[in-house]
Amino acid sequence: MGESSNNIEIQEDNLIEQEFQALLTDYLHSNHRKKVDIIERAFRFAKDAHQGIRRRSGEPYILHPIAVARIVCQEIGLGSTSICSALLHDVVEDTEYTVEDIENLFGKKIAMIVAGLTKISGGIFGDQASAQAENFRKLLLTMSEDIRVILIKMADRLHNMRTLGSMAPSKQYKIAGETLYIYAPLAHRLGLFAIKTELEDLSFKYEHPDAYKEISQKIADSEIKRQAAYEDFSAPITEKLHEMGVKFEMKARVKSVYSIWNKMQTKNIPFEEVYDLFAVRIIFDPEREEDEKKECWNIYSIITDIYKVHPERIRDWVSRPKANGYRALHVTVMGPDGNWTEVQIRSRKMDEIAERGFAAHWKYKVGNTDEESELDIWLKTIKEILENPEPNALDFLDTIKLNLFASEIFVFTPKGELKTLPKDATALDFAFTLHSDMGYHCIAAKVNHKLVPLSQKLQSGDQVEILTSKTQTPKEEWIHFITTAKAKTRLQAALRKDKKQIAAKGENIFNNFLEENGLAKNDLSIVDKILNHFGIDKKEELFYQLGSNNISLDESVKKLFKNKSQNVFMKYLKMPFGGNNKSAPVPVKPESVAAPDRKIDRKIDRKIDRKATYILRDDGKEKNYTIAPCCCPIPGDDVLGYINEDETVVVHKRSCPIAMKLKSSFGPRLVSTQWDERIDESFPATIEIKGIDGVGVLNHITKVISEDLAINIRNLSIESNDGLFTGKLGIMVHDVQDIEKLCNNIKKVKEVKSAVRVKNI
Repeated sequence: MGESSNNIEIQEDNLIEQEFQALLTDYLHSNHRKKVDIIERAFRFAKDAHQGIRRRSGEPYILHPIAVARIVCQEIGLGSTSICSALLHDVVEDTEYTVEDIENLFGKKIAMIVAGLTKISGGIFGDQASAQAENFRKLLLTMSEDIRVILIKMADRLHNMRTLGSMAPSKQYKIAGETLYIYAPLAHRLGLFAIKTELEDLSFKYEHPDAYKEISQKIADSEIKRQAAYEDFSAPITEKLHEMGVKFEMKARVKSVYSIWNKMQTKNIPFEEVYDLFAVRIIFDPEREEDEKKECWNIYSIITDIYKVHPERIRDWVSRPKANGYRALHVTVMGPDGNWTEVQIRSRKMDEIAERGFAAHWKYKVGNTDEESELDIWLKTIKEILENPEPNALDFLDTIKLNLFASEIFVFTPKGELKTLPKDATALDFAFTLHSDMGYHCIAAKVNHKLVPLSQKLQSGDQVEILTSKTQTPKEEWIHFITTAKAKTRLQAALRKDKKQIAAKGENIFNNFLEENGLAKNDLSIVDKILNHFGIDKKEELFYQLGSNNISLDESVKKLFKNKSQNVFMKYLKMPFGGNNKSAPVPVKPESVAAPDRKIDRKIDRKIDRKATYILRDDGKEKNYTIAPCCCPIPGDDVLGYINEDETVVVHKRSCPIAMKLKSSFGPRLVSTQWDERIDESFPATIEIKGIDGVGVLNHITKVISEDLAINIRNLSIESNDGLFTGKLGIMVHDVQDIEKLCNNIKKVKEVKSAVRVKNI
């Protein structure tokens, strides 16, 4: 026994050494100064610190920091400081060592990055939403101190996603959900396109395993056809570029599984109708760096001499790079097979920056430039949001995401200064971009010298002048047409100030009501009843509505408590005798008061096991779940369960936007779910039918539906326009298979061109 465990130890030591040598090889092939000694020391130190600790998969823990360091070096392109920080990133978190120890051994810079990584350990998210938002704040604050913190965190998350298979399903949904919700857009904003794509694909693989397999298989099956189409397309371009003496490489880049699925979902089309499965990328080596822009346009003119160009799909990010540093010239042309094909033209430097993001900038940076980069501006915006955080954690994450996802437009001030704003930004957003005070006091705007309202959406190239008035104050309705994170944060802060004063007035009204009716001030069940009565979620909102005179505590509210006045009296009577005995008040509480809380009592009887897969059952008399109204899942959909306050499982589709928020903010409340095969319930679903209008087409469709005995029609609406029709069919079905069968049958009607399931009407 001892000998075999020794053998395992020797094998593991060899594996660890092998992985570390591979890391050193990656580093020595990079452009960085060769500081092997400090990397070697960091590795030995981390190996000793993690001695005997294993990952959930059973492998020695040290293999994780080595893998993260390899991603940092090879895939992000960072140097020795970052490699050492990656090797040490879990030492302070998981062992006895402190940040001071790291500083004494490896210097201030590495210690600062490790401290930043320790602050945001355990993923961005803790157990409660507020703690999660707090962790996210820490992440972004540390990131604005040293961008390498977030880059190493990205590498850490990427390796965790690559090894997610060893986790329990509910943990997989949580981690995949927060990856898709926060990390992938963050990678996009930092220009880490390769990592962003892999994170999306890995998240998708765990959230929708069947769809992932199906699309991957279809991509593989269409490989030969795709390769033939690419060769037909690229041959004449290659010939011309060789004639001109351009040094280049050309390749076909296939769309990622996740982006294909996304397109199928948003456009309601099958895989076979995704025609832009690949884009062509031309990477050239310019003779002189200053000629790269000119050469991009030369290659563009060669391509457009051969193929017809799509006039609305030329993207010039060479003259004006994206905020994340991306530079390229994109053009879409009609290929020989009759499909539009996108061509991306980049120099070698542009390509490296596109794949590796800001890390690659440092490779090419010469001296210190004074110009504030777009990334610094973005980090500054993030800092402003952090200084004035939204109290609700989910809103806070949404505000941040406004900034992560935005694609940009460029707008000019009256003096000709260029400002970058997210797409769909309004005149009001622009006012806040210039100055908060201008935002608070603006009354209208002039766009290209024409007077427009504050809600006017801006276009790239607009010149915008903001008109203000000292008497103007921030308005509640502005929230509906504001899009930038900065404007939203500032406006909400200003509104909250006003709201606080009104809410204080409302609280006085509420307290007087309690006093006049002999109700206890600190009894939460009283507040809950009043909140339910008005359909309001939060106590603060109740006070605000009372203070604004939008609602009043009239006779209908008093009726809620008329049975209870005696109970409250009894409670007070008994209280002094209860002393510190916690169980004393329980017998006093009468049955009539407990009745509304029966649901919560189930928590004591039936605590759901979060780790086991929860079977969704419905035997006709009783069901052990409720369906989320936001996405209306049905048996056969990929679903997950969210356990609410009273221990009821609410079932969401895994792709539902609300579920996405829950995954990234309430991970511990998620449970892996599976439909019971014996569910007899019927579920609502909607099918959208499109086709060519003709005599009797409606008869044909209704005939097909009525022949299918498993389906009941709820409603049917059809609109006809210019010889085409679109119909929405509301039906009751048992599962996804019923829908698929019905769609296939409807598509057999000659005039019908598509029949797909859409969101319920």
